[in-house]
Amino acid sequence: MMDLLGYGAFFLTTALIFSLVTLGLNLQWGLTGLFNVGLAGFVAIGAYTSALLTTPDDAARLGGFGLPILVGWLGAMLVGGIAAAITGIATLRLRSDYLAITTFGVAVVVQLVALNAQKLTGGPFGIGFIPRPFGGLAETPLLFNLSNLAVVSVVTLIVYLALEHLSRSPWGRVLKALREDERAAISLGKSARFYRVQAFAVGGAIMALAGALQAHFTGFIAPDNYLPALTFQVWV
Repeated sequence: MMDLLGYGAFFLTTALIFSLVTLGLNLQWGLTGLFNVGLAGFVAIGAYTSALLTTPDDAARLGGFGLPILVGWLGAMLVGGIAAAITGIATLRLRSDYLAITTFGVAVVVQLVALNAQKLTGGPFGIGFIPRPFGGLAETPLLFNLSNLAVVSVVTLIVYLALEHLSRSPWGRVLKALREDERAAISLGKSARFYRVQAFAVGGAIMALAGALQAHFTGFIAPDNYLPALTFQVWV
């Protein structure tokens, strides 16, 4: 029975991390109409950023600053948001299929960098010894999984409520207007590109946060975790 509860908590934690990625996607696609199939790339950016900031010093690679986990999560959101904004500035003139192809290419590039930049990412060997919340409970799997489930649940709930508030705010209404009728929104003085880049950046930051949560939950990351299949799992 205890093993079943522990597995259930582990499964729900994983599902909530995927749900967090989906919330970022919903801001981009559901609210703004931006067809992003490069999710895996932004999740990877968040995971590697947080891992590099929080792991112990390692002579084999750069990073390993040993900072608190919360700092790693905030750093992941910042770097993920900047990466998404740069991608948005470069690509959001494109539409539908063309935007999808470009964002997919971004995800592939990120995965290849993670695989080959061994001095930064550990290459195919990945990064281990990522600090885990409640790591002291690791020898008691049920308590460890329940504690992580509680943390991920709170983070997901906060992000969900924040996005719900944003969607009903004037900012969110502009995004919906751009999705439904771009010409009408522009005629009212709204900058389509400005708002789309903002939405893409916020969505990317949320995806990066999900990647950071997953990295600290599992304690190890490698390039194979961020193959394109991850993007399609989230879309499904």
